[in-house]
Amino acid sequence: MPKHSLDNSTYTPFLGWVFYAGLRSIKFRQNGWATRPNWLTCSMPLLSHAMIIAQVALIPEGRVASYGQIAALCGFPRHARQVGYALATLPPDTRVPWHRVVNAKGEISLRRMPGGDEFQRLLLEDEGLRFDRSGRICLKRYQWQPDESDI
Repeated sequence: MPKHSLDNSTYTPFLGWVFYAGLRSIKFRQNGWATRPNWLTCSMPLLSHAMIIAQVALIPEGRVASYGQIAALCGFPRHARQVGYALATLPPDTRVPWHRVVNAKGEISLRRMPGGDEFQRLLLEDEGLRFDRSGRICLKRYQWQPDESDI
């Protein structure tokens, strides 16, 4: 698989950023090139993507969670964007309920794919969630509150 060097960090397509626990002073060799990961620009490791996807899989039907809520439950507070990145890696035929994750306002975030946000809304409405006139879900009513066993 080809590897690319971006911002002094190493990116492996389809696998995500290679991250070595912030060991900035150690040089790693890949494909004959010495690269040094820059922990400030690296994304979270693949393990965190697996944790995010596992947490999203726990959201029950008829409930939603915010990107920030999932990040905090995984131990990465203030990394809501990373949740979006992890969900974007899911294949189209996934069984993970990605559509149950909304932004902090209760709105559906825009997608790169045209119509993706409308598709998400239809999936949520099929589960019984209601949107107000401004296109928001009432988080007080529909937000998932996980049990301690889910955390």
